[in-house]
Amino acid sequence: MGRSRRTIPEELLLLALDPTTGTTAQPQSLDLGLAGAQLVELALAGRIAPDGDRIAVVLPRPTGDPTLDTALELLRRRGSPVRAVHWIGGPRLGLRQTYLSHLERCGMVHAVAGQMCGVLPTTRYQATESAMTREIRNRLDSAIRTGVPPDPRTAALAALAHAVGLGKHLYPGNEGRSSRSRLRDLIRHDPMGGLVAHAVMDVQNGVAVQPRRAPARGRAGEPGGVPVPTRRGGMARAVAH
Repeated sequence: MGRSRRTIPEELLLLALDPTTGTTAQPQSLDLGLAGAQLVELALAGRIAPDGDRIAVVLPRPTGDPTLDTALELLRRRGSPVRAVHWIGGPRLGLRQTYLSHLERCGMVHAVAGQMCGVLPTTRYQATESAMTREIRNRLDSAIRTGVPPDPRTAALAALAHAVGLGKHLYPGNEGRSSRSRLRDLIRHDPMGGLVAHAVMDVQNGVAVQPRRAPARGRAGEPGGVPVPTRRGGMARAVAH
């Protein structure tokens, strides 16, 4: 994969950086969004493809991006397609910091050391390449303003920005309401971006991530069997311990 452009995880992180505070907006949901953005980037690179609500590896060859290749290898080791909601909802410890450190090495941001309450050390990140950030923002603004269907990369970025809650960060207040609405509507322009964005929102909303299983046939009072009466005259299913 060439490095002539930023990856979608990098672009999403740059959008989330607050230029005033040096912190990231929506940090908890942003972690989910970064994991989802990796899936979109791998799909655009032809390494994975959607299979219903699952993600299948179609070309395990490395992309040349170490962080993406780590994700690709983890997907390959699964051996079978994995549900997007399972992947995004899994542990991704340090993913945001990995991308922040990468952007710092690339000169896109610089770290500013500080303290919280005068005691706890903190690190904030300020964007240094303002032209790149403006270009990313302009792509979103153009798609929102003109109504012209965006390219898949911009559509996926918009879908993820909406999914992690960056709408209020990018288009705040009542005056930004219509822009936030149009940002949400862009989700329909990229199938992979839409799949991943909905998975991100499902994880945030606590939607069950375990696949539903058809109940097995069994005797009354056994798991999967017919309902058994309760003491109050209701019906309940026995649960295995």
